[in-house]
Amino acid sequence: MLVVMKPGATDENVAQVCRKIESMGFRPHPMPGALRTAIGITGNSGPLEPAEFETLPGVAEAIPVSKPYKLVSRELKDEPSLIPVGPPEAGVVVGGPELAIIAGPCAVESRDQIFAAADRVQRAGARMLRGGAFKPRTSPYAFQGMGEEGLQLLAEVRREFGLMIVTETIDPENCDLVEQYADVLQVGARNMQNFSLLKRVGRSKKPVLLKRGLSATLDEFLMAAEYILSEGNYNVILCERGVRTFADHTRNTLDLSVIPAVKAASHLPIIVDPSHGTGKRDKVLPLARAAVAVGADGLIVEVHPDADHARSDGYQSLYPDQFEGLMREITPIAAVLGRTTSFSPAELAARP
Repeated sequence: MLVVMKPGATDENVAQVCRKIESMGFRPHPMPGALRTAIGITGNSGPLEPAEFETLPGVAEAIPVSKPYKLVSRELKDEPSLIPVGPPEAGVVVGGPELAIIAGPCAVESRDQIFAAADRVQRAGARMLRGGAFKPRTSPYAFQGMGEEGLQLLAEVRREFGLMIVTETIDPENCDLVEQYADVLQVGARNMQNFSLLKRVGRSKKPVLLKRGLSATLDEFLMAAEYILSEGNYNVILCERGVRTFADHTRNTLDLSVIPAVKAASHLPIIVDPSHGTGKRDKVLPLARAAVAVGADGLIVEVHPDADHARSDGYQSLYPDQFEGLMREITPIAAVLGRTTSFSPAELAARP
């Protein structure tokens, strides 16, 4: 059920509807919009009738929601959600006119490595740095990350370069620690249906970057996001990172058709990971261009200052010069769609 308030409804009108919902054993989810507030209702306490709410002050109408994902649906909120990252003075917003560009190595390996990566991606126009301190890997013998030491290095990077930090949390117990350092909590593809983790990040005050599972359908992807919103965290950024198919010319098959599909079904922003989506360095740039052209709200790209010797995913990581080229090429594509980037050729050339 969706309760739509009138444009002139007061805060007390909204609060009265929320109290009514809670008294019936359900949970209210107010979603302020540009012109009016909509209140989603979740829970399993039985059927609801629109008449229960339509007589309350300030209510315009009560509408049954047909989608299984109620809070992420366009039926709840028609205008796109804007997700603020970091403090307001950082000015980083995902889903707005400026493309959200997240770049950096797959994993934090050392202080020199992560500082060198941060310096180069920040120069080229990235506003957020990716870097894993905890790395769930297919092989138990592969590099698993530096743990809290890696998180501390990421915090140093934020102080030095002003980049917002995106890093992965791998389980509910690990989340408390990652929250202390990260600006965005990443839920990786392998954890997209780790429902305990989804509920835990749903109780966080930090935005969540949710990656699509290796074989997840659109509905499964959006239902995973629904888990997070149902716990009260409405700041969710979706990420397409490729799915498993029969194709063997790339690591995964990057499903760019899901971008317009998500935008038709949901108000949440969606970015694209062309690094994991292809698994091959030479495919990252053309797929990044395509992702921007198809309407993605941003990119998350692996960039390593010494990619040939990276401890994880070096074969799909761009060299810093290649990332600068990527920013140079996507900027005019973004402009065609009324979007911008932070790439500045003049500023880049002026720096030592």
